[in-house]
Amino acid sequence: MKKLFYIIITCTILAACSPYQKAMKSEEISEKFQVGEEMFNKGKYAKANKLFKQIVPNYRGKPQAEKLMFLYSMTFYEMKEYYLAGYQFDRFVTAYPNSEKIEEAAFLSAKSSYTLSPVYSKAQVETKEALSKLQEFINVYPNSQYMPEANAMVKELDFKLERKAYEIAKQYNKIAGYTGDYEASIKAFDNFIFDFPGSSLREDALFYKLDSAYKLAMNSIASKKETRLENAKAYYNSFKKAYAASEHIKEADKMIIDINNELETFNTKS
Repeated sequence: MKKLFYIIITCTILAACSPYQKAMKSEEISEKFQVGEEMFNKGKYAKANKLFKQIVPNYRGKPQAEKLMFLYSMTFYEMKEYYLAGYQFDRFVTAYPNSEKIEEAAFLSAKSSYTLSPVYSKAQVETKEALSKLQEFINVYPNSQYMPEANAMVKELDFKLERKAYEIAKQYNKIAGYTGDYEASIKAFDNFIFDFPGSSLREDALFYKLDSAYKLAMNSIASKKETRLENAKAYYNSFKKAYAASEHIKEADKMIIDINNELETFNTKS
């Protein structure tokens, strides 16, 4: 027991005398900077952050401030504190427009915003902010080494917005099953198709637009039914022309049979 006690005491004393602890207690800002950089290089970002935080105000306007502020920003990024990382990188870009690190700082600011983007089912405020930052970076640094990664992130975020809009439109289709408001569903899919003309979800969007138009027509009052059947038929023809091999085509073909049968009753009457 005595041996263990002495080991604990020795470790405590050594820890208290470590360069980091000495630097934390020191009044020398140069010592804090030096040890902070050592901590950073060893991957001890939280310790480096604490030391840098103590001396940031003291280095404003000094030659080493640029290096300090970049490392300080990086500590937040490495600690996955992305809100603070983005904020600090933005400050760095503004404060040091001629820095050789400005491109990297601008990219990491945008990437921090990208990392904060939530899953598609949630509100997409952060996603739009990240897209704005990434697009700004792409515009300013079109030949950047980070361009492939930036483009990949833009593509991912764009699809997230597409998926969000698509799921909203599909929800209208589902709700219409209870409310009968298939016109709102059709409009939602029209908006989606207009906003995202090249979307990989376009096939599904066109099908569910047809589905909404079909159900609207089949459940319409007599005075509106023929026109709505004709509209549904037009949607079917557009869908079939664009996606004849779709996984939805069998279901769509069943719809057109019902549509044509209903239209035939109007032709018989006339």
